Amino acid sequence: MKYREERPWGWFEILYEEDHIKIKKILVKPGKRLSLQSHDQRSENWTIVQGQATVIMDDQIHHLVPNQMIFIPKKSKHRIENHNTTELVFIEIQTGSYLGEDDIVRYQDDFNRF
Repeated sequence: MKYREERPWGWFEILYEEDHIKIKKILVKPGKRLSLQSHDQRSENWTIVQGQATVIMDDQIHHLVPNQMIFIPKKSKHRIENHNTTELVFIEIQTGSYLGEDDIVRYQDDFNRF
């Protein structure tokens, strides 16, 4: 099963999904970033595949390159940014009791999605 959804910052593909786990491939366009957000019912594990990422998590800044990963606990405020001129690609593994796209609390968003 592969499902792709376009977003203003890039796109994501769902590579695998079953109860309590979802795996996505996510592309962030150059100069774009996802909203500052949190999730009440899931945690996420991000592994950088291509490009360089700036990850904000609970007021800490992390710089990641390919083959590096970061764990995002549920309820943590987080975002990923691509400050470069090349595409950023990462794999996101979601785990939790509910994995719906509506489990997002947005605190800041460049595209006014609240």
